[in-house]
Amino acid sequence: MLKTRVITAIVMLALLLPALFYPAPWPFCALVLLLIAGGAWEWGRLNGLGQTGSVALGLFCVLLCACAWAAGLPGRPLPVVWIVSGGLWVLVGAGLLQAGVAGWSRIPRALRLVGGLIALCMAWLAVARARTLGINFLLSVLLLVWIADIAAYFAGRRFGTRLVKRKLAPSISPGKSWEGVFGGMLGVLLMAIVWVWADAHFQASVGSLYTRLAALGWALAGLALLFLTAMSVVGDLVESLIKRSAGVKDSSGLLPGHGGVLDRVDALLPALPLALMFSVL
Repeated sequence: MLKTRVITAIVMLALLLPALFYPAPWPFCALVLLLIAGGAWEWGRLNGLGQTGSVALGLFCVLLCACAWAAGLPGRPLPVVWIVSGGLWVLVGAGLLQAGVAGWSRIPRALRLVGGLIALCMAWLAVARARTLGINFLLSVLLLVWIADIAAYFAGRRFGTRLVKRKLAPSISPGKSWEGVFGGMLGVLLMAIVWVWADAHFQASVGSLYTRLAALGWALAGLALLFLTAMSVVGDLVESLIKRSAGVKDSSGLLPGHGGVLDRVDALLPALPLALMFSVL
């Protein structure tokens, strides 16, 4: 299992890194679009569509993103889009977690399919916009989610439920603890401090998300980063809720050793548009 996981990670990096550092944004945006299409296919399967319907959903997702690309949306600030998208993630995410696993199946399937498709398209558009702004900015958003996840894992393993005597969401994801959330938040804040120093020291031509937020003052920047970290946890929990409702462990087997695309990008789905929202406010 570990060998398969490592091989998949190496292959993914061999494809994504050259595309990421290519002078123009389009190769990376195109690769991410393929991944998002895979996520849309998984979304169809998780919500009861057959193979044909799920493939059609993936193709429709590609069509929508391609239209947005052709219209030049990745090159525009789109403040209203990010504010509405981020606000919906906060409201809908909170509502879904409040309703729990049982509440998911009570939502009409058509509404579930449309909602997931919109979330995936917004995630692709946010990645494309972030890459257009610059590699430094895009990496600062991606690393926020990844560092939060890594720090949460180690904090959860180290402290368990010693500080808060109950799990975060035992009926949705029994392994997650409040200590893990706090550890993830601390990890993100420490990384932000180092990243802002590095931007200033190396005179980065394109500011990271952290440098842009720090320009508002560290108090506001800290609150924004804590909020983004919390919303990445919401994205993770929402996907776990949906998988529990569908009775599956992974969203698919598209990424051997890692599960599916949605398993890898669940925390990014809310974090990406919210990061873009903060960048335009």
